[in-house]
Amino acid sequence: MKILFTFFLFLSISAHCMAQVPRESDYYQIVDVPIPQNIVLEVGGMSFMPDGRLGVATRRGEVWLIDDPVMAVTSSPHYQRFAHGLHEPLGLAWHKGAFYTTQRSELTKLLDTDGDAVADHYQTIYSWPLEGNYHEYSYGPLFQKDGTMIVALNLGWVGYGASLSKWRGWALSIDQDGNMSPIATGMRSPAGMGLNVNGDIFYAENQGDWIGSGYITHVEVGDFVGNPAGLRWTNEPNSPLSLKSEDIPDTGNSLFEVAKGIKEFKTPAVWFPHTILGISTSDIVPDTTNGKFGPFTGQLFVGDQGHSKITRVFLEKVQGVYQGAAIPFREGFASGVLRMAWDPEGGMMVGQTSRGWAATGGKPYSLQRVVWTGKIPFEIHTVRAMPDGFAITLTQLADISAIKASSFAVESFTYKYHSNYGSPPINIAEHPVKTTIISEDSLEIRLVLENLREGYIYSISAEGIQSSDGLPLLHPTAFYTLNRLPEGAVTHVEVEEIESDAQSMQSIAPITEITPNVSLSVGTLPNLLFSQNEFNVPPGSRIAFTFNNDDDMLHNLIVVNHADATDEVAMAAMQLGLRGHEMQYVPASDAVIAHTSLLEPGTSETIIFNVPDEPAEYAFVCTFPGHAMTMRGMIRVK
Repeated sequence: MKILFTFFLFLSISAHCMAQVPRESDYYQIVDVPIPQNIVLEVGGMSFMPDGRLGVATRRGEVWLIDDPVMAVTSSPHYQRFAHGLHEPLGLAWHKGAFYTTQRSELTKLLDTDGDAVADHYQTIYSWPLEGNYHEYSYGPLFQKDGTMIVALNLGWVGYGASLSKWRGWALSIDQDGNMSPIATGMRSPAGMGLNVNGDIFYAENQGDWIGSGYITHVEVGDFVGNPAGLRWTNEPNSPLSLKSEDIPDTGNSLFEVAKGIKEFKTPAVWFPHTILGISTSDIVPDTTNGKFGPFTGQLFVGDQGHSKITRVFLEKVQGVYQGAAIPFREGFASGVLRMAWDPEGGMMVGQTSRGWAATGGKPYSLQRVVWTGKIPFEIHTVRAMPDGFAITLTQLADISAIKASSFAVESFTYKYHSNYGSPPINIAEHPVKTTIISEDSLEIRLVLENLREGYIYSISAEGIQSSDGLPLLHPTAFYTLNRLPEGAVTHVEVEEIESDAQSMQSIAPITEITPNVSLSVGTLPNLLFSQNEFNVPPGSRIAFTFNNDDDMLHNLIVVNHADATDEVAMAAMQLGLRGHEMQYVPASDAVIAHTSLLEPGTSETIIFNVPDEPAEYAFVCTFPGHAMTMRGMIRVK
């Protein structure tokens, strides 16, 4: 009887502990929208019509109309094809009785003149040339309040004529009559655009050459926003800037420092640390639901295609410049998050695709809906810059008795600005919290710091605080981009002594046996794949394994001592955080027996290792976050 009582007491305690660990799904649930089996809904664009129907443009060149996508009446929404024969549309907008979409080479208006829910008039509003490079994606349109449209043109792949086609790397403004005005350049892969609640234009950028990590940037006429390839078109008579590519230094200094000497250079409003908040920034939507979606009215939601997640952004203007905080919001989507739209009920429709752009969500495409449960999570609501630190507001009352300076950890870092692909975090510095100042309502906490640096990203961790009900923060870390320090008085206090454990930086050296007797070689294929995923080698071999990174993004290759350990090693690599790049995304694991460096596009490396005398199975995998799901293979000793 005593044993039985103890067992039930254990269950009771376990259930209580589990109840104290909040989950994203407790507050925001993901609901599948059924897709008929005969429809490949690789979402490229989405837009709601006034009657509640959802228009979805697909990467296969179709536009579908979905009746009752929120499933208010039926559990099986009705699909009807509205248009077809388009060239990979990557945007869709409804405006005054018509759909508008951006194909690879033109902005198109789709009209249904006879009311049968099928487009019978395809009107070219404006077109631009193509060179045929696979990377020449085109995005939009984004409608402004005056009815003009913004489209953004992706660069071609690095090394293959990044801007051979006119206006590649630019944002263009186009009116209903087809009159085009170039707005800004410096874009590499502008997969998403959006307006904030003030009507200002923002675009989302993806890591690549000259782009250390993903970010969103406020775009105005005459701006240069980072990648110099599009500057070849500034000699055109209607260009709003005259900057040339030779004016951009390739020094490896930070983007912020380089921009100080170039008046046209607009720095990012908010950075998304690579592999921490995602790997491929996508759509931008402001919360205009007036509370139907929870306590984040006016804030931005930014998708990430590669990590199948959505991040929340709080923006503020300091000295006339946008900056703000990026905070995790919701992950676990079925495929890569590319497009988002608010439905009539105040839910968020999320359109997804992964073909060619592998994602942590395993499905090739999906349509899902995020619905607020009505419960308010204990979250960091806003982060504002102060002259001497940051002010954090919370969505619920905090337990002030447990808050002290050591409840927080703050680091700053930035990225190199150079022609190489991406960048590791650089100039990492800790900022001990000198003191905390708590507001009377227990909803705001001031962090007083020293040595704040403009142009840096601040990782602000609040692991040590909890709500008045004893709950930890659902997402305890925010990343604030500090472009300008506010003016004002600073707080003078004695610095508290804070212990900080330096993260162990271990690297694993491959076995460097000489005179290998087996040579293997592998490259890459589209869709994040190795060119070969299986090798057979004799027992006792000394292997020289060459990895040729002929892709357009960063990769490594790690040899793991058993296939069952591959997922464990890949997960450990994702958890390396800010120091992942520095560690080549190679975790300190006994399962790793050899590895390459993190290779730039177009480079290669050979590693040498031994295999045992008895039959065995080794795995090889790319552990760059988001790649391990598809980039893996097997070496069989037999």
